[in-house]
Amino acid sequence: MNDWQVYIILCSDNSLYTGISNDVERRYQEHASQRGARYFRGRQPQQLVYLESGHDRSSASKREAIIKKLKRSDKEDLLHSALNEIIG
Repeated sequence: MNDWQVYIILCSDNSLYTGISNDVERRYQEHASQRGARYFRGRQPQQLVYLESGHDRSSASKREAIIKKLKRSDKEDLLHSALNEIIG
């Protein structure tokens, strides 16, 4: 099924966290309550800034890996791209 999403969260230290989930709202709440990724120990999620749907788990994981390898400036370009379902 194509119900997996790739997301980027802006964090309290201005970093960008990339992840995947089949329920982004639930996953965001897990990150906010310290039940999510270890990355959020010592920093808080501030805002969901990127969302890309239509993936199965395998393609979402591959897309996540690609995004995680990008430079910060390239990730910021992605936030303003047509792929971002939050803005368009």
